[in-house]
Amino acid sequence: MADTALLESTHKKHEKQPAREESGLLRGLIRTARPKQWVKNVLVIAAPAAAGELFSRHALTQIALVFVLFTACAAGVYLVNDARDADADRAHPVKRHRPVAAGQVPVPVAYSVGIALAVVAPTVAAFLCSPLTSALLTAYLGMQFAYCISLKHVLVVDLVVVTTGFLMRAMIGGLALGIPLSRWFLITTGFGALFMVSAKRYSEAVQMAGKAGATRALLTEYTTGYLRFVWQLAASVAVLGYCLWALEEGGVPHTSVLPWRQLSMVAFILAVLRYAVFADRGTAGEPEDVVLRDRALALIGVVWLAMYGLAVANW
Repeated sequence: MADTALLESTHKKHEKQPAREESGLLRGLIRTARPKQWVKNVLVIAAPAAAGELFSRHALTQIALVFVLFTACAAGVYLVNDARDADADRAHPVKRHRPVAAGQVPVPVAYSVGIALAVVAPTVAAFLCSPLTSALLTAYLGMQFAYCISLKHVLVVDLVVVTTGFLMRAMIGGLALGIPLSRWFLITTGFGALFMVSAKRYSEAVQMAGKAGATRALLTEYTTGYLRFVWQLAASVAVLGYCLWALEEGGVPHTSVLPWRQLSMVAFILAVLRYAVFADRGTAGEPEDVVLRDRALALIGVVWLAMYGLAVANW
């Protein structure tokens, strides 16, 4: 009887082990897809919101689909990147805990799932969205894979690639819905993204000054003075582009209660100035973290969003 019970217990353990391994693999894949970064893909609503065409059923369906597809593309890039850097990550005190480096997700599995997502997302976009949407996703993937392989080691180009990734997120919603993208939208969004990207790099450079083993090898080739120049220039152009949009009168009927377009300049400039405080201190990390941890900046953002929405709706 004891032997029989022991055999049954061993058999049950062997049955549970594969289930646990599968569950651990799934959790590892999700962690590698960086769920925290998915908030960046909310930018897909930017162009439809700017055009005031966000709340129809067709628009909401397309935007939700584009959000999922862009998230799948980004997840594919993260998986391939972590698979490629697995050996180097194992020697890093923090990155060694990533699922691929830690062995929770085998390198071949990470490559397979990442490439599958990179193939499926643009294909689905071609059928369910538009050829332009599929083309932009393909361009994003090509650019990001090139970044993982070599471009992240090239001065200035690394800043441009990361900035372009944000700009593509902001553009894709308009492309999916066939909405023309205005020059002011592209200028403000592009330089606004460069402002946040270069502010983050500047903060990393300030925090790593005088320390060995920077998390980004390229940081040792940038000077803090240069990165400060970049984020100040980008902030200036973003503010200028937004103000030119707000002051442009052509084709805008004067039926709103207040000049919301012009008033929104105040909130936008205050938001940039408040964000610049953290950039100047060298504490501007991930943009979403900066906004969420500072109540004043979050409040300014809500006020700007309300004014911008009223301006677009012409209320």
